[in-house]
Amino acid sequence: MAILDKEPHLAAHQSGHNSGVIHAGIYYKPGTLKAKLCVEGMRLMYNYVEDNNIPYKKIGKLIVATHPTELDSLEALYKRGLQNSVPGLKLIESAQISSIEPNCVGIKAIWSPMTGIVDFKLVTESYAKDFVNNQGEIVLNFNVAGFRPGSDPNYPVEIYSKNKESVIQAKYVLTCGGLHSDKLAMMSGCSEFPKIVPFRGEYLIMRNVPDTKLVKGNIYPVPDARLPFLGVHFTPRMDGSIWLGPNAVLAFKREGYRWTDVNVGELADALKYSGFRKLAAKYMSAGMKEMQYSFMPSLQVKQLQRFVPTLNRDSVEKGPAGVRAQALGSDGELIDDFVFDFSGTTEIGRRILHCRNAPSPGATSSLAIARMIADKMTAQYFQK
Repeated sequence: MAILDKEPHLAAHQSGHNSGVIHAGIYYKPGTLKAKLCVEGMRLMYNYVEDNNIPYKKIGKLIVATHPTELDSLEALYKRGLQNSVPGLKLIESAQISSIEPNCVGIKAIWSPMTGIVDFKLVTESYAKDFVNNQGEIVLNFNVAGFRPGSDPNYPVEIYSKNKESVIQAKYVLTCGGLHSDKLAMMSGCSEFPKIVPFRGEYLIMRNVPDTKLVKGNIYPVPDARLPFLGVHFTPRMDGSIWLGPNAVLAFKREGYRWTDVNVGELADALKYSGFRKLAAKYMSAGMKEMQYSFMPSLQVKQLQRFVPTLNRDSVEKGPAGVRAQALGSDGELIDDFVFDFSGTTEIGRRILHCRNAPSPGATSSLAIARMIADKMTAQYFQK
């Protein structure tokens, strides 16, 4: 068994640049893989971090309505959470909001006590240790360039890297390429769809320790069904800091964490994709506002002050960023569920399972996803 990673260390991208939230499974459409695997994954994650002495906090989440027009959406979201069997959900009034978050204002909210936080880099390192302890090998700096038939009938797939001297022989392959998952799938004869379009999420952080005392747990807005992304929110971190945001802007490179990170080929690939052009046209106004948030943090702070009016612009500074590997259909719709692809047309392609879309809550759901992948590969390869 081997894990191949193109970077010199694990969790270099999505796994190491996410918000660190252990999600409870409220948002996802009932019956989807996201809904099922998030609730199951949350339970498995808490058990795992407890068993492996990984620090975590079960600090809860408030999803807060600040205007009467949001109440119907809040009620619908609450019912969705109940359908998904999210444990402990409550619909609470203004006074109860204040008892949980004294500095937060709102007319009604969903309280999710099972939402928590953890450092997913530490979780990744623990997963790696488990893998090595079970006779697995981790190969870093291995940038996959393609798959080809191998000469050994017991290991009929060769994985080769951009360094032509590096070749791995395999019997079966699973790819989880994140920002490059569509490219990996195409290497074995799969469709180019859904394509990955990178969206950068930029956070602000509270500058001073006293300011971080303004909030205790996660505070989120009621999602606007007319918009593709969630909206800015408060996210406490394991190191005691508070992240504010994120916005959502097109990254000019698949691993573009700054405006100055540009790959002309990858940017052109995104811009010429009909799915992205349809998405951009549909959400032109919202997209411009997200860009304004990037260059004018005070606008983002203003949105956050709806929930915590005492938040001071002067106590906030620019923070880290992550890049979301968003699978996007040719119709311009975001792919809103996990996607797995066995559709390689060649002999070696049929020995490769591609995980093509695993955005949030992918980290929370990781152990549940692993179980499902193991079941899929067992059914595909070992029960015939």
